[in-house]
Amino acid sequence: MSPSAADRARYDRATAHLEAPMAIVDLRAFDDNARDLVRRAGGKPIRVASKSVRCRALLERALARDGFAGIMSFTLSESLWLAREGFDDVLLAYPSTDRDGYATLTGDPKLAAAVTVMVDDIGQLDLIDRVRAGTEEVRVCLELDTSLRLLGGRVRVGALRSPLRTPEQLAGLARAIERRPGFRVVGLMGYEGHVAGVGDAVTGHPLRSRAIRLMQSTARRELAARRAAAVRAVREVADLEFVNGGGTGSVQHTAAEDAVTEIAAGSGLYQPRLFDNYTSFRGRPAALFAQPVVRRPGVGVVTVLGGGYPASGAAGRDRLPVPYLPEGLRYDPQEGPGEVQTPLLGTAADDLLIGDKVWFRHAKAGELCERFATLHLVEDDRVVESVPTYRGEGRTFL
Repeated sequence: MSPSAADRARYDRATAHLEAPMAIVDLRAFDDNARDLVRRAGGKPIRVASKSVRCRALLERALARDGFAGIMSFTLSESLWLAREGFDDVLLAYPSTDRDGYATLTGDPKLAAAVTVMVDDIGQLDLIDRVRAGTEEVRVCLELDTSLRLLGGRVRVGALRSPLRTPEQLAGLARAIERRPGFRVVGLMGYEGHVAGVGDAVTGHPLRSRAIRLMQSTARRELAARRAAAVRAVREVADLEFVNGGGTGSVQHTAAEDAVTEIAAGSGLYQPRLFDNYTSFRGRPAALFAQPVVRRPGVGVVTVLGGGYPASGAAGRDRLPVPYLPEGLRYDPQEGPGEVQTPLLGTAADDLLIGDKVWFRHAKAGELCERFATLHLVEDDRVVESVPTYRGEGRTFL
């Protein structure tokens, strides 16, 4: 029996008592991925990106391991909830305009000590000051624009995030914040998504893959020098507790920068399909969802219930989930994955019966948890625990 067939047999046995649609996390694969992230980080702590996990129990599992420390959150309301639940080091990765959240933060010493907010514009400070409900000092992290600029700035590679690109801009804002009562700069962050989130070994596209590797090599060199200069400039103004960088796809490269003190990662714990195309590491698929076979329209065809769960980002085939187990199934090109039903083609379809499960891999890590209220945790061939996702806890943060 092949490894994939053995996994399918394990998952089917473990979930025989459960109805599909449903989602699982293979704990052995999750733990293997966690160990690999720690290995690649080379001794620098990994801050877990909660948007890629979206399950409190699995955040706790990762943080219980040596090599992980702190959470990188995605909204202020989530940050405050996590701090109330006992997570004492939460970095909000995106600026917020949550007025009620800021009023709560500035009025509660425990929350103010646990949560660090992201700032890249003086207007964000003005908003916080307008809604203060207390005198608690707000911990602030600045964000560096990590994008690669080519041809004199006419070509930009990387996400449109912070307007702070130069060491002088970062130091200038840090100086303004340090002069302002009620705020303190404690961190600097830079997320190089064009390196950490773009696979460099795209199946069937060797020239494109080579171009991506060249771009990423250039980007890493440019960013390492600029980030180091930015950290030196800000440290002359503020006492930085941390410098955060990276992501699942660039852990070992970012960790090699002396200026970086910690790495952000989360997707690598689940290993969704977007992270298959890297030359530098191989993770194990840990998070899957199952859809039941509800029809057998003909030879070489089955239909499963629903399954049309596209990921966020620019629309394209890489944003779709893919049938994973049994091997050899593919979408009907005329229909693709559907909202209510999904036809699947291939010889493997002929061995599937009504009620059998087809296992899928989703494209982006945490977004699976917006579809399911529960994750069933599988160890060997049994479900050892069923835990709520954020959605299952009634928490919708977007």
